[in-house]
Amino acid sequence: MRRAHTVEQVRAAEAALMARLPEGTLMQRAAQGLGVAVADLLGSTYGRRVLLLVGSGDNGGDALYAGAWLARRGAGVEAWLVSGSAHEGGLAALAAAGGRAGAPRVLRERPDVVVDGIVGIGGKPGLREEAARALALAAAEDVPVVAVDTPSGVDVDTGETPEPHVRAALTVTFGTHKPCHLVDPAAQACGAVHLVDIGLDPDLPDAPVESLRPGDVAALLRPPGPDDHKYTRGVVGVRAGSATYPGAGLLSVAGAACGLAGMVRYVGDTAVADRVREAHPEVVGAGRVQAWVVGSGGGDAAGEELAAALADGVPTVVDADALAHLDPDQGRPDLVLTPHAGELAAMLGVDRAEVEARQLHHARMAAQRWGCVVVLKGRHTLVTRPDGRTRVTTTGTPWLGTAGAGDVLGGVIGAVLATGLDPWDAAAVGSWLHGAAATLVAGGGPIVAGQVAGGVAEVVRDLLAADS
Repeated sequence: MRRAHTVEQVRAAEAALMARLPEGTLMQRAAQGLGVAVADLLGSTYGRRVLLLVGSGDNGGDALYAGAWLARRGAGVEAWLVSGSAHEGGLAALAAAGGRAGAPRVLRERPDVVVDGIVGIGGKPGLREEAARALALAAAEDVPVVAVDTPSGVDVDTGETPEPHVRAALTVTFGTHKPCHLVDPAAQACGAVHLVDIGLDPDLPDAPVESLRPGDVAALLRPPGPDDHKYTRGVVGVRAGSATYPGAGLLSVAGAACGLAGMVRYVGDTAVADRVREAHPEVVGAGRVQAWVVGSGGGDAAGEELAAALADGVPTVVDADALAHLDPDQGRPDLVLTPHAGELAAMLGVDRAEVEARQLHHARMAAQRWGCVVVLKGRHTLVTRPDGRTRVTTTGTPWLGTAGAGDVLGGVIGAVLATGLDPWDAAAVGSWLHGAAATLVAGGGPIVAGQVAGGVAEVVRDLLAADS
């Protein structure tokens, strides 16, 4: 599990660890890890030019000590002091290693890398004017930026990105991930994220934000045992599609029929049912189910289909057209809502741009309002439960941004839900598998939604083989 802790949690863990270590040990661990990461990015250190943007806090100290480490290995290191003062020990170490420090200036030579040590996790979102000016001077050279711990200026706990802020090619963080490393839009400003172990683990509590890894998904999956049959493996029902949008029904069924559940039932428009039987002869009609998927392409009938699904009293994935018919007083813990930003904005009565700018905030708001799991679809999909705990899906490919992909996702989540996982686990696993299958099928190129469901079986096979 990739865990992301809040600033308050990290500060408490750091204090507990520092109380057991000689003074300065934690900063030296962080600085060496940062120096090694920068050297790896550059490929070599001798003769390389490194520019440090240094604030007055410990983050600036990390950058200065890392700069000294690089200078001792032949790099030319210059530090711009953007706050007028800096960590004294770090400045002394840089000077002793042959580095220089001073005020920001017009560069005479293009650096090979810029290290962002302006503010750390305790800094407020946004940048002060002097820091923003220094960043603009460095950015004018189109040089890759390595952020220390987090990109300066982003909101560490929420993943929001008020302007201005640093946009890094690489973020080197210490001890644990922070929410901004996983949650968009800040995650996009982090670039690749490299975690340096500084010994915090024993002092860290449960994380409010996390991301599943392959081993976590394998452990949550429920493969059939020798005595299982089609009913005990779970039956998922699909109420989706209409004469106007038949493709949505077909795609929802394709996701549900990915092989994870023992049986798929389709209930809906006769014209769509005929096409479902042609495309998926294994799909049957009405009967008892362990989970429903409802809403994709439902059109005018979506409200009726939602009411019928809810009346069954089983876990239900509510998607697309059905979301508009779900009142907060209908919320219950066994529902999984799967809106994109526009749909969530309509549900909450806010602008879409506001949801996109504050994704974690609005996903948590909806999960609390409806009392159920909310899956806010996006580049990094958020799977949030009413108490605010969130799993971030980091699998997927930009090619997945295609019509119908959400219909398939709802079906896959429904299939996992029918196997008996609780809604939060089912939604997180289904979202992860959907993204991984898309990446596998795309192979670096374009895909259409109908191809995604076919990749789930191979992803699951690989997961279970690696876990055995």
